[in-house]
Amino acid sequence: MNECIFCKIIKGEIPSKKIYEDDKVLAFMDINPVVDGHVLIIPKEHYEDFTVLSEEIVTHIYNIANKLTKELMTKLDSKGLTLTVNYGDAQEVKHFHLHLLPNYHIHKKEKSVDEIYEILK
Repeated sequence: MNECIFCKIIKGEIPSKKIYEDDKVLAFMDINPVVDGHVLIIPKEHYEDFTVLSEEIVTHIYNIANKLTKELMTKLDSKGLTLTVNYGDAQEVKHFHLHLLPNYHIHKKEKSVDEIYEILK
């Protein structure tokens, strides 16, 4: 799927603020964050949605989410974290992605993506 924006990010054709990368997944800052520290985790192989993910990749994605959750909560002084997956019409980009959304006592979006990236990298 050459026209997929996430595939282009994986290939380096579109810049991103990478938080984590290995041979199977990429985690990066959402360019339109809902809250400070909004991160997306995507598989490097194109899967349109969660219904076609292998058990192996699902397990790997959630292991990375577990690791990043602890890091986000510590570095951003978050009180919790929400994991979200959209499906069907709710899925803006048709490439599976897991949202990591730090929770604060109030809806917090005070810093720019660049400022949060500097804290997390």
